[in-house]
Amino acid sequence: MTPTKTLIQIQSFIETLVGLSLSNEQNFPATHGNARGTFEITVNNAAEMSVALRNVAYREIFHELEKARCFNLKMLDGALISFRYRFLREAISEHSLCYFPSPDLEHFQNEPDIYMDDEVYADIIARNIVAFPVRFDFNSSPERFVDVHHPYSHLTLGQYENCRIPVCSPIGPLAFGGFILRSFYNTAYQKYSDRIPASASFFENTITENERKILHLVCGE
Repeated sequence: MTPTKTLIQIQSFIETLVGLSLSNEQNFPATHGNARGTFEITVNNAAEMSVALRNVAYREIFHELEKARCFNLKMLDGALISFRYRFLREAISEHSLCYFPSPDLEHFQNEPDIYMDDEVYADIIARNIVAFPVRFDFNSSPERFVDVHHPYSHLTLGQYENCRIPVCSPIGPLAFGGFILRSFYNTAYQKYSDRIPASASFFENTITENERKILHLVCGE
């Protein structure tokens, strides 16, 4: 998938969620560089994303990102979604795709009747839900890669430092967006699935044979 197609997918996903009233705040992606050289698709104040890697309370991470408007989409329940990609000579070299749910769900869960009829809230009003971040990372650098232990493409759940679930390839924006909607906003997804764009374009596989032997995620195969 090319840099241009990647950018178009991000823009399409944002426009769709805004049009469906699933997001009430949004920042369209910023770009830097040249699509035939070094090209980056990023978010506002991208430097603030480093807070997500610090050893601080999740609530602090979330509110710093929110304050800096370091997101592409803010869902109606407060969750933040961001897309960042870097390409080198039209080949993907890095990405970080993040979902940061709001740590403040009490007002939804304490008065569930208010939100029962709104699809975006239907999946978060149960009191036993625990909000946790989701991040898909990719880096093409051989120096950072360690077979099985640090895959080129991997999924991290809940900010656990050594949680790196192998993923078959880099993840495109629509594949990531669809995963988030199906997993965490399934009621809304089922209602609007015919209006949510899906991708027929995927990146080349980077998973190794050893990583295929353990639990891993497959996309587009």
